[in-house]
Amino acid sequence: MAFLEVSCLKKIYTTRFGGSQVQALSNVSFSAEEGEYVAIMGESGSGKTTLLNILAALDRPTGGRVILDGMDLGQIKDKEITMFRREHLGFVFQDFNLLDTFNLRDNIFLPLVLGRKSVQEMTDSLLPIAQKLGIRDILDKYPYEVSGGQKQRAAVARALITNPKLILADEPTGALDSKAANDLLTLLGEINRDGQTILMVTHSARAASRAGRVLFIKDGEVYHQIYRGNSTNEQMYQKISDTLTLLATGGDVR
Repeated sequence: MAFLEVSCLKKIYTTRFGGSQVQALSNVSFSAEEGEYVAIMGESGSGKTTLLNILAALDRPTGGRVILDGMDLGQIKDKEITMFRREHLGFVFQDFNLLDTFNLRDNIFLPLVLGRKSVQEMTDSLLPIAQKLGIRDILDKYPYEVSGGQKQRAAVARALITNPKLILADEPTGALDSKAANDLLTLLGEINRDGQTILMVTHSARAASRAGRVLFIKDGEVYHQIYRGNSTNEQMYQKISDTLTLLATGGDVR
């Protein structure tokens, strides 16, 4: 069995007064191996965010299953779901989701504090990560005192500090300038080469071109996918751009 198995995933939302239904996902199936770096792309309304929320155990599907490293997410009890996310998943968001009243160190420590780890355990876990991400010298600064790129590095450190099975990144370069975005993508590539499994939702062809595989979602289904193989980042970028153009113009890429 693959590390991540998504099978026949469906999600139907019912409007507030039950007058109509909206099908966000209709039949999503794919798998990912441990250590893969997968990007998910698609137009607004295609179901990307819904899929990410289900993979993050923030929402439950109407039908289908998600199995992560042998664990069926649908079988996790509601009272245990928060602990599951904290212990097994790492999150990187477009807007960083850092607390302005905490310095970077305490923001990064937060998942471990909630897990009741000792100060020594937290410090031992943080230092090698902070060193790798180049933020060791700014841990005492507050989010409003550092750049967007440094904020996102702190967010990545927070995602990594629990040693998660899977990192879910939602538009991680969306709030960054081109240099900071490039630096972050290089960093995510290094983290992936160290063995971390990453699944990234993005609108950016440049960001997706760093992944090992790109899934395209259209009308609530996996419509197409591209494998890196021996392609360079530029070759991947061109393949992704061509596919996005075909999807936007109604062309058939299958």
